[in-house]
Amino acid sequence: MQWLNRAMLRLHTENTLDREEKIMSEWLKTSLIDIVELIGGGTPKTSKAEYWGGNINWLSVKDFNNENRYVYSTEKTITEEGLNNSSTKLLRKDDIIISARGTVGELAMIPFPMAFNQSCYGIRAKEGIDSTFLYYLIKHSVRKLKAMTHGSVFDTITRDTFANIDVAIPDIEMQQRVAKMLANIDDKVENNQRINNNLLEQIKTICTAWLSEYKPFDGVMPSDWVETPLSDIAEFISGYSYKGTELTDSTIAMATIKNFDRKGGFKLDGYKEIIPSSKLKESQHAELFDTLVAHTDLTQNAEVIGNAELVMSKSGYDDIVFSMDLVKVLPKKDGVSKFLIAAILQDKKFKAHCLGYVNGTTVLHLSKKALPEYKLLLPSDFSTLKPLDEVVTALYKQVSSNISENTYLEELRESLLPKLMSGELDVSNIEL
Repeated sequence: MQWLNRAMLRLHTENTLDREEKIMSEWLKTSLIDIVELIGGGTPKTSKAEYWGGNINWLSVKDFNNENRYVYSTEKTITEEGLNNSSTKLLRKDDIIISARGTVGELAMIPFPMAFNQSCYGIRAKEGIDSTFLYYLIKHSVRKLKAMTHGSVFDTITRDTFANIDVAIPDIEMQQRVAKMLANIDDKVENNQRINNNLLEQIKTICTAWLSEYKPFDGVMPSDWVETPLSDIAEFISGYSYKGTELTDSTIAMATIKNFDRKGGFKLDGYKEIIPSSKLKESQHAELFDTLVAHTDLTQNAEVIGNAELVMSKSGYDDIVFSMDLVKVLPKKDGVSKFLIAAILQDKKFKAHCLGYVNGTTVLHLSKKALPEYKLLLPSDFSTLKPLDEVVTALYKQVSSNISENTYLEELRESLLPKLMSGELDVSNIEL
């Protein structure tokens, strides 16, 4: 990103205060409500089956992913009949949506027409306002929006909230330049995420080919492969039982089920900060590339329980511990790496096995027998699996590298955002 280096050099070689004052004097000072059209959403009657399951995406708060600029999929869809017989509206491509009730401030752009519920606002840029610039302007203003929420039961953003946010707007050319600079970063982040999704699918495909379809052996299971309990090749370590008073600002993170995405994957923003007591065991630390398995689930659909995830990043923390809701699985046999263990446990057969060991009503728990009693067919000589191990190791490490790059890029974007929205960083003569 040569444009970024040039912009930062310029920032350091000019008088920042003088430049910012000059630029801001030329920008239009107005209120956020004056540059947007707010659009309310709605929900078709759930009792009308004909309103649901169509080809129109219907967005609610649970569909947001604040790591990405765009939201591409929704849990629920509606029909044309549902759209026409409810208060929901159809947003256009590049409109913006923000959660406005309960969990407020979740933000995304719309890549194609979508409907949405009443807990959100659709936001459309007025004439003379670039949609992508507006997205980043609101992203920059989210903290102020959250501070101005009100409501006796739920935090709520209203039209008055937008009216009370003062903004400064450059001309359309500058809007587009600022938007492009920030969008270039987000595009790289999303591309890395797509690459990682592909890499993880490759791991699953390769493991299936080896461990279920026996493709390296002409589709026939070798005669020396035997049914092997997971306990023969791995050990299981229970997590740390913490007290609420230990959760405080710290350089130590604790992994919990909040790190487990219900759609699969490990969420770095799920970490809690903790100062653990002296009761913490050395074995309850989680190292990079350790595998953690969720043993508790707050959803009745068991979306998370039995999921196995690699710790792909420490997310800037000095240390990571894992909670009693999780179990760490480590290899204990020569020829079996952490990466091979992870690949084995991320197979859908392991998830299906775990669902047969679930108990509980309000909170679901995985029996301690689930992991040691999981059986799989493996060679008696584990050197046979060395090629598989080498491939999955390389792929997992590439995923981790992409995650680290994304962490850097996201931090860079957050540092640039206030500078660009204030005019402190001038991009007028930067080749993007």
